[in-house]
Amino acid sequence: MKFIVGKNELSLEYRGQTIFKHSKNDPVIFVGYGREEIEAYRGNFKIEDNVDARIPLSDFELAGNSVKFKAFGVECTLNVREENERLHLSFESNESFNRFWIRLYAEEKEYVYGCGEQASYFNLRGRNFPLWTSEPGVGRDKSTLTTFYADKYDRAGGDYYNTYYPEPTFVSSRKYWLHADSFAYSEFNFKNSDFHELHFWEVPNEIILEYGTSYLDVVTRLTDYTGRPPMLPEWLLDGIVLGVQGGTDQVLGYLDQALDAGVKVNGLWCQDWAGINITSFGKRLYWNWVWNEEQYPRLKEEIVKMNKKGVKFLSYICPFLLENETLFNYAQEHDYLAKTVDGATYKEDFGEFYCGIVDLTNEFAFEWYKGIIKSNLIELGISGWMADFGEYLPFDCVLANGNGMSKHNEWPVLWARCNYEAVKESGKLGEVFYFMRAGAHGSQKYSTSMWCGDQSVNWELHDGIASVIPSSLSTGIIGNPYTHSDIGGYTSLHGNVRTKELFERWLEMNVWSSYMRSHEGNRPSENFQYYNDEETMQLVAKQSNIRSMLMPYLTELNKEASEKGYPVQRALFMHYEEDELAHSIQYEYLLGSDVLVAPVVEEGALGKKVYLPQDEWVHLWTGEIYKGGEVEVDAPIGYPAVFYLKHSKYRELFEKVGSFNNL
Repeated sequence: MKFIVGKNELSLEYRGQTIFKHSKNDPVIFVGYGREEIEAYRGNFKIEDNVDARIPLSDFELAGNSVKFKAFGVECTLNVREENERLHLSFESNESFNRFWIRLYAEEKEYVYGCGEQASYFNLRGRNFPLWTSEPGVGRDKSTLTTFYADKYDRAGGDYYNTYYPEPTFVSSRKYWLHADSFAYSEFNFKNSDFHELHFWEVPNEIILEYGTSYLDVVTRLTDYTGRPPMLPEWLLDGIVLGVQGGTDQVLGYLDQALDAGVKVNGLWCQDWAGINITSFGKRLYWNWVWNEEQYPRLKEEIVKMNKKGVKFLSYICPFLLENETLFNYAQEHDYLAKTVDGATYKEDFGEFYCGIVDLTNEFAFEWYKGIIKSNLIELGISGWMADFGEYLPFDCVLANGNGMSKHNEWPVLWARCNYEAVKESGKLGEVFYFMRAGAHGSQKYSTSMWCGDQSVNWELHDGIASVIPSSLSTGIIGNPYTHSDIGGYTSLHGNVRTKELFERWLEMNVWSSYMRSHEGNRPSENFQYYNDEETMQLVAKQSNIRSMLMPYLTELNKEASEKGYPVQRALFMHYEEDELAHSIQYEYLLGSDVLVAPVVEEGALGKKVYLPQDEWVHLWTGEIYKGGEVEVDAPIGYPAVFYLKHSKYRELFEKVGSFNNL
């Protein structure tokens, strides 16, 4: 670590790499003041920043490992230290600024990945990314009718940067990871060729940076810092979780139907275990997280019976409680809910019903809700659940420790920690799991797995089937090794409905992800369902059995994820670093190191063009060998473009999988 001083110039180098370059005409730090305007509607936020002052701190004084940047009587001191092979930049200012900008050195051909979950663009260069957890929007592309109608009728269209999971953490092709210790609203701007500008609505506590020797090493070092989740339960890797609902007799009927058809079922995910609430959006849940014994009679004993068959029962919970129901009333009586500025219970609009918000900054409320998870889910025998809605915290609510504005981006990790501690204290880590769509720094440890959220039931790049691939790659490269998506998508609005083809393509893709789980969607009766179609049921059977056959390979990936932080789904460049083309590919991925997957994400396609890095690749279904470059293979439904390395130690396993699918 060293500073290099020139005439009115200063640069910082670390491990032979430039961290920043400062000059009088190109300062590294700017400070100022601003006033935000925020409109919120059902988890969607319209944010405008009125910057009153942006002061370039053009002068500097160097003293040891500290630099005082200053101008016009305004000062900000940058302190630099090395700790555990990481570079730490911390800041002290002589005023309470609420806007802060720092420019870090960049190279023109540098690639950048991460910043949480990004569904539109995996490589972030050339764009600005506001980081604020929210509904990601429906369509997320202003040129599509899906987004147009969602904006017009629902105020929910979104844009390329809207995300459930924003995080001020990224990985650079210069082989470093960077994390900013701040949960404030921020914008990471990667538009400039020679610097990255990071903008915060506070002076961040510090910025941390660490170099590695390879991409895999960078991810391991990053997850040494963030922490890692436990291994997924072994049962979850073996087959498919069927997302069904309708009550005990209904879901057991679906289970018997699937088993009779030869489907390898490892779980039933019944999100309506607490009841249902029909709204104009579709079938919603009854947000009082108590077993609905009327809809699900005999559930406890049926869970025991299912477990003996190797089938687990999964459910749903979120940190919002339905107004005037039992959990809401108890929480309100004990002062466990977020408040309005005038001291009343804050009630969030979820579309034709209102909910209170469990105040997770209140230690007593946190412990109470953790206990609800233990007693109402784990003790009932539930083996997994969707831990939903971590992104909705209103910016104008009042909390025991802070307010909605200061805690909004941190909320997902508080919700993740609540679930994590409930499972850990029950002695069930590695046996019971949950999956989340919202995230923040800390999700790497506290969220046992992610899921990509509520994609539209269509083929659009920004919010349809294809979008789950960059979503998975971006969350994975910053330390969340397990993720998956709803087979068939979820959001059906304004005449947009799931087709048989879309479901089947999504099904075959999810074989090659962390685990498989289907979803009926928000309008089950209007959308295609596998259990109504004998041909698709047979496809589910074959694909779930392929998944089961892959268990030895998947178990190794599970172990790598827990021990080293390696994502199950990996960008091609993580194993082919010198391949320039691999750095720009976002609709293919490696499953571990030995399998390359290029899902069919185009409607009506029966073939697939695939880019293969230079190696010896075997086409899984034909056995034909390729040595790299762009190739084209047939890809009828049930046969996605999948390749494995000829020299893989799992070659015999992959040969068996290929032969099985060709029967």
